[in-house]
Amino acid sequence: MMALLMALTLLSGGLVVYSYAGFPLLLSRLSRGRTLPGPVHSPADALPAVDVLLAVHNEEVVLEQKIRATFATTYPRTHLRLLVGSDGSTDHTNALLARLATEFPQLHYTAFAERQGKPGVMQYLSAQATAPVLVLTDANVFFEPTTLFELVKYFANPHVGLVGANVLAPPMLAGPNQGITAQESAYLARENHFKYQESVIWGAAMGAHGGAFAVRRAAYTPAPAGFVVDDFFTSMAALRAGYQVLLNPAARATEDVGYHVAEEFRRKARISVGNFQNAHEFRRLLWPPWRGVAFAFWSHKVLRWLTPHLLLLGLAASMALVARGAGWFWQLALVGQVALPLLGGLDWLLRRAGGPPVAGLRYIRHFYVMNAALLLGWWRYLRRQRSAVWRPTARNQHAGHGPPPRVGP
Repeated sequence: MMALLMALTLLSGGLVVYSYAGFPLLLSRLSRGRTLPGPVHSPADALPAVDVLLAVHNEEVVLEQKIRATFATTYPRTHLRLLVGSDGSTDHTNALLARLATEFPQLHYTAFAERQGKPGVMQYLSAQATAPVLVLTDANVFFEPTTLFELVKYFANPHVGLVGANVLAPPMLAGPNQGITAQESAYLARENHFKYQESVIWGAAMGAHGGAFAVRRAAYTPAPAGFVVDDFFTSMAALRAGYQVLLNPAARATEDVGYHVAEEFRRKARISVGNFQNAHEFRRLLWPPWRGVAFAFWSHKVLRWLTPHLLLLGLAASMALVARGAGWFWQLALVGQVALPLLGGLDWLLRRAGGPPVAGLRYIRHFYVMNAALLLGWWRYLRRQRSAVWRPTARNQHAGHGPPPRVGP
């Protein structure tokens, strides 16, 4: 029994360390000297037509900026349409769309009286699309002038089915009222870098950022009704169909990241439901595990989604070992497993007391809070508590790129 408990402790901890540290080191090694596969379109080529698909719900704060940024592009305006579905919006979203449609004839919108959920809206919009390339985007993600071209140029390669953008947080002023902005910004940048490395190694970026990606219409599979994380579904469906999925760092866009812990917890718990939906849907891509797609899927995604389970398993095994009289190594391991989440709690206490933020503590707290959200999402998945109806998070509810007023811890 002692040997089994020791093996469980080492295995659970080792898998967490591998996913968060070992796999990134391996990606760095394997991607060295490699670039994204060609051929690519040049700006002088006859570029394909593009339909940009956008589902919105109560996005009056950012919608006009989003539409103007979409049309402020180097991509030929004659080859571009923007199709918008307003999902039961109750603010001024529909009025904004009506006004902007008179200014931009390439803008076409549909206002749904009842909530459809994002997958339902995207299924409707994709059925209206006629262009060979679709660009799916979110209202709070803003393109640079060259973003559309940088997304589309890789479709000169017939093996490429989907290209994701390099979505990053806009510059933020440092200060004590940043909330978890720094942690979310760092997470977003790391994820983009890992997906780029997966692109050059295997042609298999593990999921495009849902706020900005292009997909060949022949490779596009809308998420089924009730699926929560539709962008990951679409990416994995393209891989399952035999296409390459890439991330192009030059296709830049910006998105306000999370500020409030409570808001990001709610969002991550909802996404977690979709993670486990996708793990079940694409389970055949996980075998054999040494293939490029399967290896990246296990290492980058599935082990991350199982991290809270591994942490709990390791903690339980360590407690059992110490209770059975295990030596100093196992006692020290248990102390570390208990002390780290307590340090995250210390960050919460300091913030409640108005103390200065401690960067290291904030990252520890962020890690454990987001893993708690993953665990909650897994529980909701098991209980079939799933809804594709969404509302914008607090990060979308303010103009400009500064943090909103504080409304929670």
